[in-house]
Amino acid sequence: MPDPSETPARSVLVTGCSSGIGHAAAHGLARRGWRVFATARHEADLARLRHEGLTALPLELNDSASINACVKAVLAETGGRLDALFNNAAYGQPGAVEDLSREVLRAQLETNLLGTHELTCRVLPVMRRQGGGRIVQNSSVLGFAALPYRGAYVCSKFALEGLSDTLRLELAGTGIHVSLIEPGPIASRFRENAYRAFKAHIDVAGSAHADTYRAVEARLAGRDDGGRFTLGPEAVVDRLVHALESPRPRARY
Repeated sequence: MPDPSETPARSVLVTGCSSGIGHAAAHGLARRGWRVFATARHEADLARLRHEGLTALPLELNDSASINACVKAVLAETGGRLDALFNNAAYGQPGAVEDLSREVLRAQLETNLLGTHELTCRVLPVMRRQGGGRIVQNSSVLGFAALPYRGAYVCSKFALEGLSDTLRLELAGTGIHVSLIEPGPIASRFRENAYRAFKAHIDVAGSAHADTYRAVEARLAGRDDGGRFTLGPEAVVDRLVHALESPRPRARY
């Protein structure tokens, strides 16, 4: 009978771990005995994650070479195995649909959809060879309900939901399960990053929506935290744990 102490820990790759949901997920899963590979874009964040005791790897989702290098590094550490992938990395680009340039919309989709898709496709052969795995996609309530001035983000999350539902059907019988988590507002740096994207890419003065932009700018700037409607990232981690560890994971949380 195998010695339980020699059984390798289950491995999980978590994207977007510099703050918020990804950071909480990486630490929460590590406490539960998972071997966590936490990713971030910037070296300062990677150094902090390593200082916190996590294995941290650089990952840029709009760069195929970065995706390949990240997966290769994980498999080198695990002997070719990966039990789970939590696709969490994303950002929000606020702005009216008519104010989104092709380049701005493409950038939103590159990170929130296309990069996530490429990373998922990169790990699927690994999971097929080992006879199973878990893929959990961090979507949003904006993956099934639209709000004004969130068109780019809504578009990316609606697409992620459709892609994930299709993938789930195509993987039936393989032992690979696909789940979506659809959080509402979560306490994180998401709004701060969205405000930065808004300031960088939306021409407020030249927009037909200028008055509305100015009225909501305080919230985008982070001076309104959403109050009682905002939950901590641990609320998402609870759902993630069920999606990863339950013998019957749900399609949606």
